Amino acid sequence: MAGRPEKVLFLIGFTLLCLKTVISSTTAPEIPTIDQAYSKISNSITVEWTTVPGATGYLLTAEDGDTIIETTVASSPGTVTGLKAATLYQITIRSISASGRSQASSPKQAKTVLAAPVLEVGSPSPDSIFVRWDAVYMAIGFSVSVMRANGLGRIWKENTTNTSLTFSSLEAGTLYTIKAYAWNANGIPGDDSTCNLRTMACAPGRVTIQEDPPGHLSVAWSNVELGDYYVAFVKSDDGLEVHCNTSLTQCHFLSECGFTYFISVFAYNKAGQSPLGDVFNYTTAPCCPSDISAVLVSSDRMEIAWSPVRGAELYETKATAGFSVVECNDTAPACTLSALDCDTKYNITVYSFSEVRGSNLSCSSQYITTAPCSPEIKNISKDAFSTINVHWQSANEGATYTVTAQGKKGLFQCSSTGETCMIGGLPCGSVFSVTAVAETQVGKSLPSYSVPLETVPCCPAGLTVAQVTQSIINVSWTIGTVAQTYVTVLESHIGLSKCHTHQNHCLLGCIACGINYTVALKAISPTGLTADCAYQSYSSSACCPLGVKLYRLGPNGIRIHWQASRGSANYSTDLYGSKGIFTCVPRAGLSFCDVTDIPCGDVYTVMVSPVAETGLKLTFCPKKIYSVTCSGSTLGMVIYRGKKNDTVSPR
Repeated sequence: MAGRPEKVLFLIGFTLLCLKTVISSTTAPEIPTIDQAYSKISNSITVEWTTVPGATGYLLTAEDGDTIIETTVASSPGTVTGLKAATLYQITIRSISASGRSQASSPKQAKTVLAAPVLEVGSPSPDSIFVRWDAVYMAIGFSVSVMRANGLGRIWKENTTNTSLTFSSLEAGTLYTIKAYAWNANGIPGDDSTCNLRTMACAPGRVTIQEDPPGHLSVAWSNVELGDYYVAFVKSDDGLEVHCNTSLTQCHFLSECGFTYFISVFAYNKAGQSPLGDVFNYTTAPCCPSDISAVLVSSDRMEIAWSPVRGAELYETKATAGFSVVECNDTAPACTLSALDCDTKYNITVYSFSEVRGSNLSCSSQYITTAPCSPEIKNISKDAFSTINVHWQSANEGATYTVTAQGKKGLFQCSSTGETCMIGGLPCGSVFSVTAVAETQVGKSLPSYSVPLETVPCCPAGLTVAQVTQSIINVSWTIGTVAQTYVTVLESHIGLSKCHTHQNHCLLGCIACGINYTVALKAISPTGLTADCAYQSYSSSACCPLGVKLYRLGPNGIRIHWQASRGSANYSTDLYGSKGIFTCVPRAGLSFCDVTDIPCGDVYTVMVSPVAETGLKLTFCPKKIYSVTCSGSTLGMVIYRGKKNDTVSPR
């Protein structure tokens, strides 16, 4: 029993020995020990460690809590790249061999240095350099140095907590190297930035801009030291840009009206472009309206319009004629000029205006003539044929005048280029309003003041003349339009007879028999206008015979005898009795007439009457009454002798 435990122990020891042998032949390499970890560049950390026997490589690991970055290196030292600047990292290392990787080493902390500032450099003047940069994370200060690029000469170095520096008293045209870096709270510098810059020429000064003549811009500037050549840029407010490259100090550009141009000038040398100087703006005069047209032209007013033009904020319209000036201002492209003189040629100019440039005084003008003046009717004369002659006064040049007479019975016109014209065919008994209008190529004048016109009353129709008695005639007619009274005149070489009445007939007395008269009729209106209506000849009847006597011709015959009146006339004799009417017409030239077979014992009315040329027997001559008895047979003239029974006695 005692030998059995020893045997067991022996077997256990042998087994452990074999296991150790197996394990030793497959064990990973040793764990490296980090000597130090440090950062010289802001995106990397360098690690140094003791070399592990049998290791063929090493795995470096950097961890910041958010990211893990690994890299494999062959030997110490090794560098982990791709890191963030100014960041604390946990650094570990593993050795690598054919049998595998070791466990991670104990960690060591290391912090990347600050990032390099990003520099912006410029040359504000020929002897200075301006350096600017953005703030750097975790930096508390910056160091900036300037030196010649060839390494010769002085080095300018400045420390600052700001983010910009200016180095002055440098040599113009020299290439300088600028280097800058930041440091942290521990004074550890970060990455540096390096750039080269040559001083450069200053921006040109004393820039002047002129526009002479309109449409041509001249840009001039002062000469710049170190400037090899110049470029002037001109950009219009519609976005179009042109430039001029010259070694001189002046450039010329074409310009257009109504634009604002932005002008900048740069100097150039081997260092490049000068800084931007002042930017000038120049506004050209607003454009002139070119399509001015007269919308309405009257005798005293003118409406004109045009298309809007570029650059104009206001339009000034001026009309001049001699010493007369009429103006209007408006923002709209139209204007109404009033209080103008008629038939006058005005010089019309429309000026465009802008607040910056003022008025464009180069705008052209044009002539527009106002409509003619209204004529003034001076006189209207009338004749007997329903015609009027209108006279007016006007000083229009080259005008045609139209005269219009308008009334209830129609419209009548006449035209003339002079100062008078005639209107005929006006109806009688009418009232008209007469106006005159002047017309030229420009237009028509306002009508003249109207003048009332009344035509003569209409003449009556059907004038009739009838003889009432030997010395009285009756003239009658129909009523005429508008006539209020009438005047009838009967005139001959021995005198006249006249009648004025408001009726349609008139009796005229004191007429001489056997005379040729002229009968005239005048119609008179209520206003006194007179129409000479009718003229006609009238011959009064022959005079009634005188001394009418009866003579007995046998038992049944009577001779009627009379004394003929002056002039030649035909007569007719009539005897009116209870037993009949007996008529006797003598031969021409005789002054008696015989009536036979007349019954006696009757009373007769005897009348001897002249017979008119028309055959009409006049009835106004005196009548005599005779008694014819049947006693006796005496021939010859019977005269009254008292109680003689054989006589024919007049009663």
